[in-house]
This record gives sequence, structure tokens and C-alpha cells, in this order.
Amino acid sequence: MAGTISRGIKAPIIRQGDDIVSIVVDSVLQTAQKEGFNLHDRDVVAVTEAVVARADGNYCTTDNIAKDVQQKLGDSVGVVFPILSRNRFAICLRGIARGTKKVVVLLSYPADEEGNHLIDEDALLDSGLNPYSDTLSEEEFIRLFGEPKHTFTGVNYVEYYRSLIEEEGAEAQIVFANDPAAVLKYTDTVLCANIHERERTKKRLLKAGAKKALTLCDIMNESVDGSGYQPEYGLLGSNKATENTVKLFPKNAQTVAENIQAEFIARTGIHVEAMVYGDGAFKDPVGKIWELADPVVSPGFTAGLNGLPNELKLKYLADNDFKGLSGIELRQAIKQRIREKNASLKGQMVSQGTTPRRLTDLIGSLCDLTSGSGDKGTPIVLVQNYFNNYADE
Repeated sequence: MAGTISRGIKAPIIRQGDDIVSIVVDSVLQTAQKEGFNLHDRDVVAVTEAVVARADGNYCTTDNIAKDVQQKLGDSVGVVFPILSRNRFAICLRGIARGTKKVVVLLSYPADEEGNHLIDEDALLDSGLNPYSDTLSEEEFIRLFGEPKHTFTGVNYVEYYRSLIEEEGAEAQIVFANDPAAVLKYTDTVLCANIHERERTKKRLLKAGAKKALTLCDIMNESVDGSGYQPEYGLLGSNKATENTVKLFPKNAQTVAENIQAEFIARTGIHVEAMVYGDGAFKDPVGKIWELADPVVSPGFTAGLNGLPNELKLKYLADNDFKGLSGIELRQAIKQRIREKNASLKGQMVSQGTTPRRLTDLIGSLCDLTSGSGDKGTPIVLVQNYFNNYADE
């Protein structure tokens, strides 16, 4: 009778050098034995990217970031559209400032790409500003909107980012605009600090005359003085570790996922799917923050997690195709329709209202919600019955 089950699995505190594959497999098998449940083919074993990167020792310091920034960008850097986050960007900004002499931070308004608001959207509407074209200095912004504080954290990120830059001995300037080319009035060397629109921002800047435009993917994409690195995403997906250190997105996620699957097969004969997951992809209805601050939900996963769901909408069948049936006849008719469904239901009315998202995004979001980001102590998540449907006996 049970549908999808998501279980948080407790694990030891994971340190650099630990065998993450063995820890994941041992933790799941020990939990199954203690809690009295069985594993099945196509169960999904997921582990958060944070402990994968930690076990691999994938860290870098603000000095490493500073050296990379100085070599690649020089003495004046425009930092365009950074996320407003102490955890995600503050330490990166400290490293950027340490590696240059002047930092011009261009903040989008009323919110950053992830939905962290500087100002209320109604306040913007009342101001009469045109957010598509108007550029504001820090003084103009404060005169119009006062001291902006984050809805949840209470942090004034304008003041906070300015202080971080100045503490590193660099000159700081904060500008507000939604056109990235506005930064070119102050510097022609730019670091695109947004996440999901980074390549489009870079393209717009180069088209507008930027001498050099890099993204966060281009910083710490190689080791600096023996540091960790992320060859594909650079500083994207990093998290604060200490006041002078960040943990980078894992560079070995695909290998870890495949090795977890292989270890389960070797030890149990059960063919699980495995994935490494980061932030889920969902929007908070109150704070309006879109959770996905990682470049992808899952940086590594086994082949069985490729693709999209292919599901019929049960209420559509019940209310339309089989509206004259009830009880056992209705159940049997729906089950038969599920068994006979096409390999692809894309565009068909019978699939309307189902979720057209990648399996890794859906399952990764479920895992992120299950494990949380605090003190639950469950960096491993076991998802069972995800690929079952109403027709399975």
C-alpha cells in the first residue's frame, strides 16, 4: 500500500580523507537492519554534496581566491549580480577583494537571482523607478528605500558587503541596476557572480564592450598552491567553512555515485540508483527565495536517474475517460491504462498537471527537504518506491 518513502539516514561526522562510499553503504545497511526494512532494486541512495566534498578535502582559502582573481582579473573588478548570502558568497567576496584594489559590486533590485529581496516589490512600484533601465548609487538607493535588511536574516547586505571589501584593503563601490552593462561605467573587467544566468550575463557584457568578463566558474577551476578546485563550476556551489575558507562543490560526485551503486551490488546483489545532491529546486512562498543556489541539483548520478517522469494524471482519467465507473471497475480500468501507456506522454492531455522536471531535480529536491540544512545529522537519504505506480501490485 505504501507509495514513495523518503528516509533520512544518520551517519558519522565525516572528515577529510574518510571513505565516503563505505560510510554511505554501511550507514544504509545498518539502518535497514536496525529499523527492520528491506532494500529493493531501483531504490535511490543519495548523499549530500557537502560531505562528499568534505571527505575529498575540496577546500580553498581566501588567499587562494585572491591569487586567482589577481592573475585573471587584475586591480579593478566589477562583481555583477552576486547572491545576497553570508554562507554562499561573503567569503568568496572577501577573497575577491583581497586579490584586487577596487571592487564595484552591482546588485540587482528588488531582489537577487535567488529571490533574496533588498526591497519590497510594492516599494519599488511606488518609487516610480524603471527597474529595466534605472541605475542607482548607494546614496540614491538609501534615500529612496532606507537601510535594506534581509527578510529572514535581518542582515543589511549592502553594508555587510561594503565592510568585507574594505576590511581587505580594497576600495568598495555599490551600484544598483538590472542591466549588467551599467558596471562598465566604473570598470571594464567584470566577474559575473550570478548562478543560473551567468553565461547570458557574460554575453551581454562582452557585447556591451567589456574588456574581460569571467564567471565564478572561472575562479578556482584549477588548484592554486595545492588548494582544492572545481573544474566545471569553480566557486559556484561553494559554502562557507570558516571565515577564511570555503568548501567547494565536489569534483568527484559522478565517481562517488557510481561507486556507491557498485558497492551495493557487490555486497547485497541489489541494484540501487545513487546520486549526490545539493540544493533542491523550490521557492519559499513567504520569503520568495528560490532555494537552488547550487549550479545544479545533482552533480553526479547513476544512469538509471536520467530522464523525466512519464506519468498519467489519475484525476484526469477518473473525471474524464472513466467517469462512469467506480469501485473495483474504476481501479482496474485505471491500472490497465497505466500498464498500456505510451513510452512518451509529452503533449498528451492525459499527462497535464504532472511534473515535467528531470528525475534528478525532483528526487534531489525531496532529499534536500528530508535531510534539511541544520542538525538532523542525516546527510544520506534513502528513497524507496519512487518508480512504483498505482498499477504495481
